Amino acid sequence: MRIALNNVLVEDQDKALAFYTEVLGFQKKVDLPMGEFRWLTVVSPEDPAGAELVLEPNAHPAAVAYQKALKADGIPQASFAAKDVEAEAARLKAAGVVFTTDPTPMGDTVLAAFDDTCGNLIQIYQAE
Repeated sequence: MRIALNNVLVEDQDKALAFYTEVLGFQKKVDLPMGEFRWLTVVSPEDPAGAELVLEPNAHPAAVAYQKALKADGIPQASFAAKDVEAEAARLKAAGVVFTTDPTPMGDTVLAAFDDTCGNLIQIYQAE
């Protein structure tokens, strides 16, 4: 068994696709119409055959409440690995990304969190 898909709730799929590809640097993998919305996934260019992140519309009222509650409590909805969190945070800040937690040493790793402009906080952590 392996993880193939994970999702992040988003307020607007087009806006999310632009942020996750143009700013974060992921690549669009699947974009299929599904009625009012789309089955829309992105992957890391470092592992294009790896796990896909589904940019899932928050159209259900419970999804909206969940997403807002996590953000209000400062809880990231997803966590991504970076080789160098300090460098990645500097790159993203230069692109206008707003960080809610600057790179912070936490034991053997470094963590940071930012607003994805789509209703979520996203955490990055240093992977060795």
